[in-house]
Amino acid sequence: MRRGTRAFDRQRGVAVVTALLLTTLAITIVASLFWQQQVQVRSIENQRLQLQKQWILRGALDWSALILRADVSTSGADHLGEPWAVPLAETRLDQYVENGQADSDAGEAILSGSIIDAQSRFNLTNMATGGQINLAEVAVFRNLLGELRLNPGLALPAAQAIAAAQPKIVQPNATTPDGSASTSSTVSTTTTTTVMINPGMSGDDQARPLRIEYVDDLLAVQGFTPEIVNKLKDYVVVLPRSTKINVNTASREVLAAKMQTIDTLSASDAPTLIASRDQAYLRDKCEIGTRLARTNLDCDIFDFKTEYFLVNGKVRMNRAGLEVQALMQRGGIDNPVGAARMPQVIWIREN
Repeated sequence: MRRGTRAFDRQRGVAVVTALLLTTLAITIVASLFWQQQVQVRSIENQRLQLQKQWILRGALDWSALILRADVSTSGADHLGEPWAVPLAETRLDQYVENGQADSDAGEAILSGSIIDAQSRFNLTNMATGGQINLAEVAVFRNLLGELRLNPGLALPAAQAIAAAQPKIVQPNATTPDGSASTSSTVSTTTTTTVMINPGMSGDDQARPLRIEYVDDLLAVQGFTPEIVNKLKDYVVVLPRSTKINVNTASREVLAAKMQTIDTLSASDAPTLIASRDQAYLRDKCEIGTRLARTNLDCDIFDFKTEYFLVNGKVRMNRAGLEVQALMQRGGIDNPVGAARMPQVIWIREN
């Protein structure tokens, strides 16, 4: 009788343990399913927020393009007193929704941004054309590095990197690779000059030209560090073609760097010109000589109009944020129509 009772107790104990194990397994499976569902819901929510932020910033870019387009029709010179130069402070989008309420998360979004004259900065593209280095523009960049208390010796390696990625221009009647003479006045070939950017790289890597499209790409040039690039970002830019500095918007450092390469000017003329333009912006390129009392100054050294602009936008929505920068090229007036062309977006990148 005792043996039967003991056997029954053991069986009942095994049943209890089995039931507990099955319950634990079921709870684990259910918890795992709930966790996976929560992760999927959160992932879908993040994707939705990301798309909403992108659309908000796209709308901000369109708004910036309209401002730049309107400026073409109302003003000849581009200066810091124009509407495009006024930054947009942090603004809740629900302020523009009827009755102050929104039906979506867009009402909780905070938008801010600014438009910057890209030609107020030194254009790194100026240092090379057709694969050939422009030593005069290299001198400007060298002076700018000096103004910022950086190593001036970095100017030439940067120019070499830019020239290495540009198509090489063949002179008229030059000999082509197959030995025949070229009859075209100017022929662009796919041949590029190569530069030893990093002696530690292999031969194949050294032969591959480096294309500098953004200021951050300078990190691939030997000698440039993240600290140096961050310090340069407010003073240099990479544009699709060579441009002149806008004297109405350029900083003291950029103006001084350029003026040091002109025989009749010096770095000390930069603060004088900035003080003068703060009183009244320049309406013509030849006003520079008048305001600096230089009668024989070349009018084509600087410019007073701008074609390229940098648009910065930042949006915060709930727990997420997104910051982008875009380069816009502004066109002129369509003569047959008489209206300004819509600015073209060259590139957009997230920061």
